[in-house]
Amino acid sequence: MPEPRTWQLVAGSAVLGLALAAGAVAAAGPWDTGQRKAERARAVTLGTTGGAHHAGAPAAPAPRRPAPAPSAAGVLRALEAAGTTGTTTRPGDLAATLVPLLADPGLGPLRTASVVDAATGRQLYGEGAGTPMTPASTIKIATTAAALSALGPDHRIATTTVTSTDGRTVTLVGGGDPTLDRARLAALADATARALKTRRATTVRLAYDAGLYTGPARHPIGPNENLAPVSALMTDAGRLDDSRGGPAPRTADPARDTATAFAELLRKAGVTVKDTPTPGKAPKGDRAVPLARTDSAPLADLVERTLTHSDNDLAEALARQTALAHGRPASFTGAAQAVHDELARLRLPLAGARFADGSGLDRRDRVTAALLTGILTRAADPARPQLRPVLTGLPVGGFSGTLTDRFGSDTTASGAGLVRAKTGTLTGVNTLAGTVVTADGRLLAFAFLAGRTSSPATAQPALDRLSAALAPRHSPEP
Repeated sequence: MPEPRTWQLVAGSAVLGLALAAGAVAAAGPWDTGQRKAERARAVTLGTTGGAHHAGAPAAPAPRRPAPAPSAAGVLRALEAAGTTGTTTRPGDLAATLVPLLADPGLGPLRTASVVDAATGRQLYGEGAGTPMTPASTIKIATTAAALSALGPDHRIATTTVTSTDGRTVTLVGGGDPTLDRARLAALADATARALKTRRATTVRLAYDAGLYTGPARHPIGPNENLAPVSALMTDAGRLDDSRGGPAPRTADPARDTATAFAELLRKAGVTVKDTPTPGKAPKGDRAVPLARTDSAPLADLVERTLTHSDNDLAEALARQTALAHGRPASFTGAAQAVHDELARLRLPLAGARFADGSGLDRRDRVTAALLTGILTRAADPARPQLRPVLTGLPVGGFSGTLTDRFGSDTTASGAGLVRAKTGTLTGVNTLAGTVVTADGRLLAFAFLAGRTSSPATAQPALDRLSAALAPRHSPEP
Protein backbone atom coordinates (compact mmCIF):
# COMPACT_ATOMS: atom_id res chain seq x y z
CA MET A 1 0.00 0.00 0.00
CA PRO A 2 1.24 3.53 -0.67
CA GLU A 3 2.17 5.65 2.32
CA PRO A 4 -0.73 7.84 3.57
CA ARG A 5 0.81 11.04 2.22
CA THR A 6 0.98 9.54 -1.27
CA TRP A 7 -2.71 10.32 -1.70
CA GLN A 8 -1.98 14.01 -1.26
CA LEU A 9 0.70 13.79 -3.90
CA VAL A 10 -1.13 11.84 -6.56
CA ALA A 11 -4.54 13.43 -6.33
CA GLY A 12 -3.78 16.66 -8.14
CA SER A 13 -2.09 14.95 -11.07
CA ALA A 14 -4.70 12.23 -11.38
CA VAL A 15 -7.59 14.69 -11.26
CA LEU A 16 -5.79 16.79 -13.85
CA GLY A 17 -5.35 13.83 -16.16
CA LEU A 18 -9.00 12.87 -15.94
CA ALA A 19 -10.16 16.43 -16.47
CA LEU A 20 -7.93 16.90 -19.48
CA ALA A 21 -8.88 13.56 -20.95
CA ALA A 22 -12.49 14.73 -20.77
CA GLY A 23 -11.53 17.93 -22.55
CA ALA A 24 -12.37 20.18 -19.61
CA VAL A 25 -9.91 22.96 -20.34
CA ALA A 26 -11.28 26.50 -20.20
CA ALA A 27 -9.24 29.55 -21.18
CA ALA A 28 -8.72 32.09 -18.40
CA GLY A 29 -5.96 34.54 -19.15
CA PRO A 30 -2.98 34.85 -21.42
CA TRP A 31 -0.70 32.39 -19.64
CA ASP A 32 -3.05 30.26 -17.62
CA THR A 33 -6.10 28.07 -17.98
CA GLY A 34 -9.20 27.68 -15.88
CA GLN A 35 -8.13 24.10 -15.29
CA ARG A 36 -4.73 25.13 -14.00
CA LYS A 37 -6.21 27.73 -11.66
CA ALA A 38 -8.67 25.20 -10.27
CA GLU A 39 -5.92 22.64 -9.84
CA ARG A 40 -3.69 25.10 -8.07
CA ALA A 41 -6.52 26.16 -5.76
CA ARG A 42 -6.91 22.52 -4.72
CA ALA A 43 -3.35 21.32 -4.59
CA VAL A 44 -1.00 24.25 -4.13
CA THR A 45 -0.21 26.24 -1.04
CA LEU A 46 1.52 29.54 -1.68
CA GLY A 47 3.84 31.07 0.89
CA THR A 48 3.65 34.56 2.36
CA THR A 49 6.73 36.41 1.09
CA GLY A 50 6.75 39.49 -1.08
CA GLY A 51 3.56 40.65 -2.72
CA ALA A 52 3.83 44.44 -2.45
CA HIS A 53 1.46 46.41 -4.63
CA HIS A 54 1.82 49.92 -5.96
CA ALA A 55 -0.36 52.72 -4.69
CA GLY A 56 -3.98 52.46 -5.70
CA ALA A 57 -3.85 48.74 -6.42
CA PRO A 58 -6.12 46.36 -4.47
CA ALA A 59 -4.65 44.90 -1.33
CA ALA A 60 -3.07 41.48 -1.63
CA PRO A 61 -5.36 38.62 -0.61
CA ALA A 62 -4.75 36.89 2.67
CA PRO A 63 -2.18 34.09 2.45
CA ARG A 64 -3.76 30.80 1.48
CA ARG A 65 -3.48 27.77 3.72
CA PRO A 66 -3.22 24.21 2.44
CA ALA A 67 -6.51 23.06 0.96
CA PRO A 68 -7.66 19.52 1.56
CA ALA A 69 -6.51 17.26 -1.25
CA PRO A 70 -9.25 15.63 -3.31
CA SER A 71 -10.00 12.06 -2.37
CA ALA A 72 -7.41 9.92 -4.08
CA ALA A 73 -9.57 6.88 -3.47
CA GLY A 74 -12.27 8.49 -5.58
CA VAL A 75 -9.79 9.40 -8.26
CA LEU A 76 -8.44 5.89 -8.46
CA ARG A 77 -11.94 4.41 -8.54
CA ALA A 78 -12.59 6.62 -11.56
CA LEU A 79 -9.47 5.32 -13.21
CA GLU A 80 -10.47 1.76 -12.42
CA ALA A 81 -13.95 2.35 -13.83
CA ALA A 82 -12.35 3.55 -17.04
CA GLY A 83 -10.64 0.16 -17.31
CA THR A 84 -6.96 1.01 -16.88
CA THR A 85 -3.88 -1.13 -16.70
CA GLY A 86 -0.22 -0.25 -16.60
CA THR A 87 3.09 -0.54 -14.87
CA THR A 88 3.35 -0.81 -11.11
CA THR A 89 6.10 0.59 -8.93
CA ARG A 90 7.99 -2.72 -8.73
CA PRO A 91 11.53 -2.10 -10.02
CA GLY A 92 11.62 -5.36 -11.96
CA ASP A 93 8.45 -4.47 -13.83
CA LEU A 94 9.75 -0.99 -14.63
CA ALA A 95 13.06 -2.33 -15.91
CA ALA A 96 11.31 -4.85 -18.14
CA THR A 97 9.21 -2.04 -19.58
CA LEU A 98 11.82 0.70 -19.92
CA VAL A 99 14.98 -1.09 -21.01
CA PRO A 100 13.69 -1.96 -24.51
CA LEU A 101 12.33 1.58 -24.95
CA LEU A 102 15.64 3.14 -23.91
CA ALA A 103 17.33 1.10 -26.64
CA ASP A 104 15.43 3.05 -29.30
CA PRO A 105 18.04 4.26 -31.84
CA GLY A 106 16.22 7.59 -32.00
CA LEU A 107 17.69 8.40 -28.59
CA GLY A 108 21.24 8.35 -29.91
CA PRO A 109 24.26 6.77 -28.22
CA LEU A 110 24.03 8.78 -24.97
CA ARG A 111 20.95 8.27 -22.82
CA THR A 112 20.31 8.37 -19.09
CA ALA A 113 17.20 7.75 -17.04
CA SER A 114 15.82 8.05 -13.53
CA VAL A 115 12.39 7.06 -12.22
CA VAL A 116 11.65 7.82 -8.58
CA ASP A 117 8.69 7.23 -6.28
CA ALA A 118 7.85 10.82 -5.36
CA ALA A 119 6.30 9.81 -2.04
CA THR A 120 9.39 8.08 -0.70
CA GLY A 121 12.25 9.37 -2.84
CA ARG A 122 13.18 5.78 -3.67
CA GLN A 123 14.72 5.28 -7.10
CA LEU A 124 12.74 2.61 -8.90
CA TYR A 125 14.78 2.60 -12.09
CA GLY A 126 18.06 4.18 -13.11
CA GLU A 127 20.32 4.07 -16.12
CA GLY A 128 23.32 6.37 -15.75
CA ALA A 129 21.19 8.46 -13.40
CA GLY A 130 24.26 10.12 -11.90
CA THR A 131 25.92 10.95 -15.22
CA PRO A 132 25.93 14.70 -16.04
CA MET A 133 24.28 15.48 -19.39
CA THR A 134 23.38 18.59 -21.35
CA PRO A 135 19.78 19.18 -20.22
CA ALA A 136 18.57 21.83 -22.70
CA SER A 137 15.39 23.43 -21.34
CA THR A 138 14.79 20.84 -18.63
CA ILE A 139 17.28 22.92 -16.64
CA LYS A 140 14.36 25.31 -16.13
CA ILE A 141 13.12 22.84 -13.50
CA ALA A 142 16.25 23.65 -11.49
CA THR A 143 16.05 27.40 -12.20
CA THR A 144 12.44 27.71 -11.08
CA ALA A 145 12.82 25.49 -8.02
CA ALA A 146 15.78 27.57 -6.84
CA ALA A 147 13.85 30.82 -7.32
CA LEU A 148 10.81 29.54 -5.42
CA SER A 149 12.98 28.22 -2.61
CA ALA A 150 14.96 31.45 -2.29
CA LEU A 151 12.15 33.96 -2.72
CA GLY A 152 8.82 32.26 -2.03
CA PRO A 153 5.89 31.90 -4.42
CA ASP A 154 4.34 35.31 -3.61
CA HIS A 155 7.43 37.33 -4.50
CA ARG A 156 6.80 39.99 -7.15
CA ILE A 157 9.26 41.87 -9.33
CA ALA A 158 8.81 45.63 -9.21
CA THR A 159 9.37 48.33 -11.84
CA THR A 160 9.39 51.76 -10.21
CA THR A 161 9.76 55.46 -10.80
CA VAL A 162 11.54 57.85 -8.46
CA THR A 163 12.43 61.52 -8.66
CA SER A 164 15.12 63.65 -7.15
CA THR A 165 14.21 65.97 -4.30
CA ASP A 166 14.14 68.94 -6.70
CA GLY A 167 11.68 67.10 -8.93
CA ARG A 168 13.57 67.87 -12.12
CA THR A 169 14.45 64.31 -13.14
CA VAL A 170 12.36 61.16 -13.10
CA THR A 171 14.17 57.82 -13.20
CA LEU A 172 12.50 54.66 -14.49
CA VAL A 173 14.04 51.80 -12.50
CA GLY A 174 14.04 48.24 -13.78
CA GLY A 175 13.69 45.43 -11.27
CA GLY A 176 14.13 42.57 -13.74
CA ASP A 177 10.57 41.92 -14.93
CA PRO A 178 10.47 40.71 -18.56
CA THR A 179 6.67 40.39 -18.37
CA LEU A 180 6.20 44.16 -18.12
CA ASP A 181 3.88 44.98 -21.01
CA ARG A 182 2.56 48.10 -22.69
CA ALA A 183 -0.60 48.22 -20.58
CA ARG A 184 1.29 48.08 -17.28
CA LEU A 185 3.86 50.56 -18.56
CA ALA A 186 1.01 52.95 -19.42
CA ALA A 187 -0.52 52.50 -15.97
CA LEU A 188 2.89 53.24 -14.42
CA ALA A 189 3.18 56.38 -16.53
CA ASP A 190 -0.29 57.56 -15.46
CA ALA A 191 0.49 56.94 -11.78
CA THR A 192 3.84 58.72 -12.16
CA ALA A 193 2.18 61.71 -13.82
CA ARG A 194 -0.35 62.00 -11.00
CA ALA A 195 2.40 61.88 -8.40
CA LEU A 196 4.37 64.56 -10.25
CA LYS A 197 1.35 66.85 -10.50
CA THR A 198 0.80 66.65 -6.75
CA ARG A 199 4.35 67.94 -6.42
CA ARG A 200 3.64 70.66 -9.03
CA ALA A 201 6.29 69.16 -11.31
CA THR A 202 4.99 69.02 -14.88
CA THR A 203 8.28 69.37 -16.77
CA VAL A 204 10.98 66.77 -16.20
CA ARG A 205 13.88 64.94 -17.74
CA LEU A 206 13.71 61.16 -17.90
CA ALA A 207 16.52 58.81 -16.98
CA TYR A 208 16.41 55.05 -16.86
CA ASP A 209 18.28 52.71 -14.54
CA ALA A 210 18.88 49.11 -15.65
CA GLY A 211 21.89 48.70 -13.39
CA LEU A 212 20.40 45.98 -11.21
CA TYR A 213 21.91 43.42 -13.58
CA THR A 214 25.64 43.22 -14.17
CA GLY A 215 27.94 41.42 -16.56
CA PRO A 216 27.22 40.63 -20.21
CA ALA A 217 23.64 41.19 -21.37
CA ARG A 218 24.11 38.89 -24.35
CA HIS A 219 23.76 35.16 -23.83
CA PRO A 220 26.84 33.21 -24.99
CA ILE A 221 24.82 32.01 -28.01
CA GLY A 222 24.85 35.62 -29.24
CA PRO A 223 21.94 37.51 -30.84
CA ASN A 224 19.09 35.04 -31.06
CA GLU A 225 15.35 35.09 -31.59
CA ASN A 226 14.91 32.76 -28.60
CA LEU A 227 16.21 35.28 -26.07
CA ALA A 228 16.52 39.06 -25.78
CA PRO A 229 19.57 40.73 -24.25
CA VAL A 230 19.13 40.07 -20.53
CA SER A 231 18.18 43.44 -19.06
CA ALA A 232 16.67 44.55 -15.76
CA LEU A 233 14.38 46.89 -17.73
CA MET A 234 12.42 45.60 -20.70
CA THR A 235 8.92 45.50 -22.15
CA ASP A 236 7.35 42.34 -23.58
CA ALA A 237 10.69 40.52 -23.27
CA GLY A 238 12.15 42.80 -25.94
CA ARG A 239 9.88 41.40 -28.67
CA LEU A 240 9.51 43.52 -31.79
CA ASP A 241 6.30 41.86 -32.92
CA ASP A 242 2.98 41.02 -31.29
CA SER A 243 3.94 37.47 -30.32
CA ARG A 244 3.48 36.24 -26.76
CA GLY A 245 5.96 33.38 -26.86
CA GLY A 246 8.43 31.41 -28.93
CA PRO A 247 11.09 32.81 -31.25
CA ALA A 248 10.66 36.44 -32.30
CA PRO A 249 12.78 39.35 -33.51
CA ARG A 250 14.27 41.11 -30.47
CA THR A 251 15.47 44.62 -29.74
CA ALA A 252 19.19 45.11 -29.22
CA ASP A 253 18.55 47.56 -26.33
CA PRO A 254 15.45 46.65 -24.31
CA ALA A 255 16.06 49.27 -21.60
CA ARG A 256 16.36 52.21 -24.00
CA ASP A 257 13.30 51.13 -25.97
CA THR A 258 11.25 50.80 -22.79
CA ALA A 259 12.34 54.23 -21.57
CA THR A 260 11.54 55.79 -24.95
CA ALA A 261 8.05 54.31 -24.85
CA PHE A 262 7.63 55.45 -21.25
CA ALA A 263 8.58 59.02 -22.14
CA GLU A 264 5.84 59.12 -24.78
CA LEU A 265 3.33 57.70 -22.30
CA LEU A 266 4.28 60.40 -19.77
CA ARG A 267 3.66 63.05 -22.42
CA LYS A 268 0.23 61.59 -23.12
CA ALA A 269 -0.46 61.78 -19.38
CA GLY A 270 0.25 65.53 -19.42
CA VAL A 271 3.90 65.67 -18.38
CA THR A 272 6.42 67.55 -20.50
CA VAL A 273 9.53 65.41 -20.98
CA LYS A 274 12.62 67.29 -22.09
CA ASP A 275 15.06 65.70 -24.51
CA THR A 276 15.40 61.94 -24.95
CA PRO A 277 15.75 59.48 -22.06
CA THR A 278 19.30 58.84 -20.87
CA PRO A 279 20.81 56.02 -18.82
CA GLY A 280 21.50 56.95 -15.21
CA LYS A 281 21.50 55.83 -11.61
CA ALA A 282 18.37 56.35 -9.57
CA PRO A 283 18.78 58.60 -6.54
CA LYS A 284 19.05 56.76 -3.24
CA GLY A 285 18.18 57.39 0.38
CA ASP A 286 17.12 60.88 1.35
CA ARG A 287 17.70 62.11 -2.19
CA ALA A 288 15.04 59.79 -3.64
CA VAL A 289 11.31 60.46 -3.72
CA PRO A 290 9.28 57.37 -4.74
CA LEU A 291 6.57 58.13 -7.29
CA ALA A 292 4.91 54.92 -8.53
CA ARG A 293 5.45 51.22 -9.11
CA THR A 294 4.03 48.24 -10.94
CA ASP A 295 4.52 44.67 -9.84
CA SER A 296 4.72 41.46 -11.80
CA ALA A 297 2.42 38.55 -11.19
CA PRO A 298 3.44 36.42 -8.19
CA LEU A 299 6.49 34.25 -8.66
CA ALA A 300 4.30 31.13 -8.63
CA ASP A 301 2.62 32.36 -11.83
CA LEU A 302 5.93 33.34 -13.40
CA VAL A 303 7.30 29.88 -12.68
CA GLU A 304 4.28 28.23 -14.30
CA ARG A 305 4.66 30.40 -17.39
CA THR A 306 8.38 29.65 -17.56
CA LEU A 307 7.80 25.90 -17.49
CA THR A 308 4.63 25.61 -19.55
CA HIS A 309 5.90 27.73 -22.42
CA SER A 310 9.65 27.22 -21.91
CA ASP A 311 10.08 30.99 -21.59
CA ASN A 312 13.80 31.67 -21.88
CA ASP A 313 13.61 35.36 -20.93
CA LEU A 314 11.70 34.59 -17.75
CA ALA A 315 14.08 31.77 -16.87
CA GLU A 316 17.08 34.08 -17.08
CA ALA A 317 15.22 36.68 -15.01
CA LEU A 318 14.34 34.15 -12.30
CA ALA A 319 17.95 32.98 -12.13
CA ARG A 320 19.04 36.58 -11.52
CA GLN A 321 16.33 37.11 -8.91
CA THR A 322 17.81 34.10 -7.11
CA ALA A 323 21.25 35.69 -7.34
CA LEU A 324 19.91 38.90 -5.77
CA ALA A 325 18.30 36.90 -2.97
CA HIS A 326 21.71 35.36 -2.27
CA GLY A 327 23.47 38.73 -2.34
CA ARG A 328 25.37 37.80 -5.49
CA PRO A 329 25.79 39.83 -8.68
CA ALA A 330 22.79 39.50 -10.97
CA SER A 331 24.83 38.12 -13.84
CA PHE A 332 25.19 34.79 -15.62
CA THR A 333 27.97 33.87 -13.20
CA GLY A 334 26.24 35.12 -10.06
CA ALA A 335 23.00 33.40 -11.03
CA ALA A 336 24.79 30.11 -11.66
CA GLN A 337 26.37 30.20 -8.21
CA ALA A 338 23.12 31.15 -6.52
CA VAL A 339 21.06 28.42 -8.20
CA HIS A 340 23.68 25.84 -7.26
CA ASP A 341 23.80 27.06 -3.65
CA GLU A 342 20.01 27.11 -3.30
CA LEU A 343 19.68 23.58 -4.63
CA ALA A 344 22.44 22.50 -2.25
CA ARG A 345 20.39 23.98 0.58
CA LEU A 346 17.58 21.66 -0.52
CA ARG A 347 20.03 18.74 -0.17
CA LEU A 348 19.84 17.69 -3.79
CA PRO A 349 22.47 15.58 -5.61
CA LEU A 350 24.63 18.16 -7.37
CA ALA A 351 27.68 16.11 -8.36
CA GLY A 352 28.74 17.21 -11.83
CA ALA A 353 26.01 19.87 -12.10
CA ARG A 354 26.77 23.13 -13.89
CA PHE A 355 24.36 26.02 -14.39
CA ALA A 356 25.89 28.16 -17.11
CA ASP A 357 22.54 29.90 -17.64
CA GLY A 358 18.96 29.74 -16.42
CA SER A 359 17.27 28.85 -19.70
CA GLY A 360 19.17 25.82 -20.95
CA LEU A 361 20.31 27.43 -24.19
CA ASP A 362 23.94 27.09 -23.11
CA ARG A 363 25.44 23.72 -24.06
CA ARG A 364 27.83 23.96 -21.12
CA ASP A 365 24.94 23.28 -18.74
CA ARG A 366 25.12 19.91 -17.03
CA VAL A 367 22.61 18.10 -14.82
CA THR A 368 21.93 14.48 -13.99
CA ALA A 369 18.68 12.61 -14.33
CA ALA A 370 18.89 12.01 -10.58
CA LEU A 371 19.02 15.76 -9.92
CA LEU A 372 15.92 16.42 -12.01
CA THR A 373 13.90 13.68 -10.33
CA GLY A 374 15.22 14.87 -6.98
CA ILE A 375 13.89 18.38 -7.61
CA LEU A 376 10.51 17.05 -8.73
CA THR A 377 10.34 14.89 -5.61
CA ARG A 378 11.09 17.91 -3.40
CA ALA A 379 8.34 19.82 -5.19
CA ALA A 380 5.87 17.01 -4.40
CA ASP A 381 6.78 16.95 -0.71
CA PRO A 382 3.80 18.15 1.40
CA ALA A 383 6.34 19.81 3.70
CA ARG A 384 7.50 22.09 0.85
CA PRO A 385 4.32 23.65 -0.57
CA GLN A 386 6.29 26.67 -1.77
CA LEU A 387 7.80 24.47 -4.50
CA ARG A 388 4.48 23.15 -5.81
CA PRO A 389 4.36 25.48 -8.88
CA VAL A 390 7.25 23.43 -10.30
CA LEU A 391 4.71 20.63 -10.69
CA THR A 392 1.64 22.62 -11.66
CA GLY A 393 3.64 24.49 -14.29
CA LEU A 394 4.71 21.37 -16.16
CA PRO A 395 3.10 21.08 -19.62
CA VAL A 396 0.41 18.42 -19.95
CA GLY A 397 0.92 15.77 -22.62
CA GLY A 398 -1.26 16.47 -25.63
CA PHE A 399 -2.90 19.53 -24.09
CA SER A 400 -0.71 22.45 -23.04
CA GLY A 401 2.50 24.36 -23.60
CA THR A 402 5.38 22.62 -25.29
CA LEU A 403 3.58 19.25 -25.09
CA THR A 404 0.47 20.41 -26.94
CA ASP A 405 1.40 18.57 -30.13
CA ARG A 406 2.85 15.47 -28.53
CA PHE A 407 1.38 12.17 -27.27
CA GLY A 408 -0.88 11.88 -30.27
CA SER A 409 0.19 8.53 -31.70
CA ASP A 410 -1.31 5.17 -30.82
CA THR A 411 1.86 4.15 -28.99
CA THR A 412 1.95 7.26 -26.77
CA ALA A 413 -1.72 8.15 -26.43
CA SER A 414 -1.88 6.67 -22.93
CA GLY A 415 0.25 9.59 -21.78
CA ALA A 416 -2.13 12.27 -23.08
CA GLY A 417 -3.55 14.17 -20.14
CA LEU A 418 -1.60 12.04 -17.64
CA VAL A 419 2.05 12.81 -18.36
CA ARG A 420 3.21 16.23 -17.16
CA ALA A 421 6.73 17.07 -18.30
CA LYS A 422 9.23 19.75 -19.21
CA THR A 423 10.73 19.35 -22.64
CA GLY A 424 14.28 20.11 -23.70
CA THR A 425 15.51 20.52 -27.27
CA LEU A 426 18.82 21.61 -28.76
CA THR A 427 20.47 20.28 -31.89
CA GLY A 428 21.54 16.76 -30.91
CA VAL A 429 19.97 17.03 -27.44
CA ASN A 430 16.46 15.89 -26.48
CA THR A 431 15.22 15.56 -22.91
CA LEU A 432 12.00 15.08 -20.98
CA ALA A 433 11.42 15.26 -17.21
CA GLY A 434 8.21 15.30 -15.24
CA THR A 435 5.61 13.31 -13.35
CA VAL A 436 2.98 10.64 -13.95
CA VAL A 437 0.52 8.73 -11.77
CA THR A 438 0.73 4.96 -12.20
CA ALA A 439 -2.11 2.47 -12.36
CA ASP A 440 -1.44 1.49 -8.75
CA GLY A 441 -1.71 5.07 -7.55
CA ARG A 442 1.89 6.22 -7.16
CA LEU A 443 3.18 9.58 -8.29
CA LEU A 444 6.43 8.96 -10.16
CA ALA A 445 9.04 11.54 -11.04
CA PHE A 446 11.00 10.71 -14.17
CA ALA A 447 13.82 12.14 -16.24
CA PHE A 448 15.07 10.87 -19.60
CA LEU A 449 18.05 12.64 -21.21
CA ALA A 450 19.43 11.82 -24.64
CA GLY A 451 22.54 13.16 -26.35
CA ARG A 452 23.94 13.01 -29.86
CA THR A 453 20.46 12.44 -31.22
CA SER A 454 20.11 12.63 -34.98
CA SER A 455 16.72 14.33 -35.11
CA PRO A 456 13.95 15.49 -32.79
CA ALA A 457 11.55 13.77 -35.19
CA THR A 458 12.79 10.42 -33.90
CA ALA A 459 14.04 11.37 -30.43
CA GLN A 460 10.88 13.08 -29.16
CA PRO A 461 8.51 10.17 -29.90
CA ALA A 462 10.99 7.83 -28.22
CA LEU A 463 10.96 10.01 -25.10
CA ASP A 464 7.18 10.21 -25.21
CA ARG A 465 6.95 6.41 -25.35
CA LEU A 466 9.17 6.13 -22.28
CA SER A 467 7.00 8.43 -20.19
CA ALA A 468 3.73 7.05 -21.55
CA ALA A 469 4.86 3.58 -20.53
CA LEU A 470 4.62 4.73 -16.90
CA ALA A 471 1.03 5.94 -17.24
CA PRO A 472 -2.18 3.91 -16.85
CA ARG A 473 -3.48 2.48 -20.09
CA HIS A 474 -7.05 1.76 -21.08
CA SER A 475 -7.73 -1.95 -21.38
CA PRO A 476 -9.69 -3.15 -24.40
CA GLU A 477 -13.48 -3.18 -24.22
CA PRO A 478 -14.80 -6.68 -23.41
